[in-house]
Amino acid sequence: RMWVRSLLSQCRVCMFFSCLRGGWMSQVHLVLSESSSFAPSAGDGVCVFKFSIGPETECCRVGTQSFLITLGCVSVLLCFRTRTEFNAFHTMLSTQSSLDKEQSAFDQRTDVSSARQYFQFYGCLSQQQNMLQDYLRTATYQKAILLNEVDFRDKVVLDVGCGSGILSFFAIQAGARKVYAVEASSVAKYTQMLVKSNHLSDRITVLAGKIEEVSFPERVDIIVSEPIGYMLLNERMLESYLHSKKWLKPRGMMFPTFSDLHLAPFTDEQLYMEHYARSSFWHQTSFFGIDLSSLHSAAVDEFFKQPIVDTFDKQILMAKSIKFSINFLEAKEEDLHRMEIPFVFQLLQSGLIHGLAVWFDVAFVGSRTTVWLSTSPSEPLTHWYQVRCLLQTPLFAKAGQTLSGTVLLVANKRQSYDIHLSAVVDQSGFKSGNTLDLKNPFFRYA
Repeated sequence: RMWVRSLLSQCRVCMFFSCLRGGWMSQVHLVLSESSSFAPSAGDGVCVFKFSIGPETECCRVGTQSFLITLGCVSVLLCFRTRTEFNAFHTMLSTQSSLDKEQSAFDQRTDVSSARQYFQFYGCLSQQQNMLQDYLRTATYQKAILLNEVDFRDKVVLDVGCGSGILSFFAIQAGARKVYAVEASSVAKYTQMLVKSNHLSDRITVLAGKIEEVSFPERVDIIVSEPIGYMLLNERMLESYLHSKKWLKPRGMMFPTFSDLHLAPFTDEQLYMEHYARSSFWHQTSFFGIDLSSLHSAAVDEFFKQPIVDTFDKQILMAKSIKFSINFLEAKEEDLHRMEIPFVFQLLQSGLIHGLAVWFDVAFVGSRTTVWLSTSPSEPLTHWYQVRCLLQTPLFAKAGQTLSGTVLLVANKRQSYDIHLSAVVDQSGFKSGNTLDLKNPFFRYA
């Protein structure tokens, strides 16, 4: 969706109108100036709102020099003084119509319903507060930026998915000359308010839109973002982060710079039995006189497809973790569409293997120092917690034996991943596996 723009200036347009007496329709008079930007006519017009033209906007021609545009329950009549101005606006609408048919990279990979829910979620100040109050997260980002202020001083910075704009403010604290803060959710209006109230409107420009669809007047020296979801990859924001590199100057920098996804086998009989017991409801043979037991097996399968978001004592880990690294400066968006992670674990203790535990670290590699943000179970807790993926059937193994297999991560259009887990105890040949839906985790920490 694009703002109504002039043909040449690409500036956002304020609509000026006066209500017709006793009527429901508003009349707008626009003048096309020499610079090809739209301006209000002289008179008693008052600027009341901006609006965007999208595929769902209803537009129809009225007479020879007017357009009727309907936005929900509001209709606006655009009246042009000259035929030339009318034709210019008509051409712009036609151009927009053709652009709407070309989906952005984000729209191509995302279901409409998922995107709507996603941006609605992050448009809430309560969710922004939840992230800001993860003080380890927030403090680590500030530390990484301020300790490497030489990389920001007098530089142009792009903040991808800026949310409240906190990283943009940190960049200014480090001496950035200009920051472009991009946010696709409705929280962008609050970000603009913060920028204005902190007297930084001349240095921070907030752009409402997806990074895949906005444009900038210049390339940037450094990109900052917090594109991380549960298990690093959930929400597929990392792909938008990688997409933003098209605006990065040669030898530009990215904060964060790379990530390590850690995996390790764990044993936790209590968790396994607790998870299995969640399906006992469907074992009832007389629930208000109805036999539910035919759905018990389906319920078990569904519950075991849920990755478990919580934290745990590192003592339950049965082997040293292996890591899968992603270098954001080098990776391409398509590299994240399908990732296969092979593993071989040398078991340090005997017992039942109930699944794989997953956490991640991200590194901010600056000119002066490298700062790490870790979600390891041995580090202070963050709002990302850790994630555990259960095997459908536990595997018994002895200390010294090896557990091998693969974790296959396949991106889906629900802004998440399907996790295909397969494992075998090499010495016994015992096998197990599972397929999990990262979009639908079970939040056990609550």
